[in-house]
Formats: sequence, C-alpha cells, structure tokens
Amino acid sequence: MNDAMTLNTAATLLLLFIGSAFLLLAAIGVMRMPDVFSRMQAATKAATLGAACMLSAVAVHFDDFGVTIRALLVVAFVFLTAPVAAHVIARAAYFIGVPLWEGTIVDELRGRYDSQTHTLASGFPNSEIHSQADTNKSDELNVSNSDAGEGFSPG
Repeated sequence: MNDAMTLNTAATLLLLFIGSAFLLLAAIGVMRMPDVFSRMQAATKAATLGAACMLSAVAVHFDDFGVTIRALLVVAFVFLTAPVAAHVIARAAYFIGVPLWEGTIVDELRGRYDSQTHTLASGFPNSEIHSQADTNKSDELNVSNSDAGEGFSPG
C-alpha cells in the first residue's frame, strides 16, 4: 500500500510539474512574443498542454473513475475549443487591421480580404509564382491525360 501511494504521489507531482512548466512557458510566450498572432499561438498550444497535464494530475491523484472521466472530458473540451477560439480571435484581429510583426515573412491573406463586403477570397492569391505553378500543373495534367489512353498496358 505504501509503494502504491508513493507511485501515485510521484506521478501526480510529475504531471503537476510538467503542467506548471507548460503554463509558465505560455505566460512567458504571451509576454515575449512580438505580435498578437504569435502570442495567441504560444498561449493556445502551451496552455492547452499545461491544462491537460494539470487535469491528468487531478485524475491520478484522486484515483476515482468519476473524477478521471470528468478530467478527461474537460481535457477533450479544452483541446477542441482552444484552437478554434484562437483561430476566430486571430482572424478578427487580422480583419480589423492589427499590425503584423515587422519580421513577418509571409502574409497569405494580403489582398484576399475585402473590407467593404467582408468576404475572403479562396484559392491562391494572384501572384506570378502561383500563376506559373498553376499553369505548369495544368500543362502536366493535359499531357498525362492525353497519354493515359495510348499504349497503356498494365505491368
């Protein structure tokens, strides 16, 4: 009985330590990241993992089926809702014009959102790189389609 309590306590402490480390990293990420979008990424990923470890520690500590099920349901809820909430908030921030960090390399939404009609164009943005890639891809498809019926014999 004493060994089981020690193992249970050790697992609980380990999960609490890991969870608190992830939550600390999330807090540091929120303070240190340069823009809203990077902060949300840090807060969402690290805080979700931290909360999952903390709730797992609760499940291990209480060693009860009901508590374990509740903890797992809360973890599943957090895993499902945190990324969706972060996405919605980031999208709203982008659309109202929150500036990107000056070190941002690619802005995939630039030129695709119409602020008058509040619509987002789907597909690739109009650029020479994507247009050339699409042309090459369609040429490859045309060549492969025309060759598909001629002289084809399975292995």
